[in-house]
Amino acid sequence: MQTIHNDREDKRIDNKVLLIIASLLLPPLAVFLKKGAGKDLVINIILCLFFYVPGIIHALWVTLN
Repeated sequence: MQTIHNDREDKRIDNKVLLIIASLLLPPLAVFLKKGAGKDLVINIILCLFFYVPGIIHALWVTLN
C-alpha cells in the first residue's frame, strides 16, 4: 500500500513541476490545464495581453493553490 501512495504523490509532484514551468513560459496554457476554460482563463489572457508579468503571477497563483 505504501508504494502506491508514493507513486501517486510523485506523479502529483511531477505534474506540479510541469505546471510551474508552463506558468513561466505560457501562463494561459497552465491555467487552462489546471482549471479548464472558465473565468480564470479569461482573466489570465487579459493580464497577459496587458502585461506579461501579472499573467505569470496569476498563473502561478492558480496552479499552486
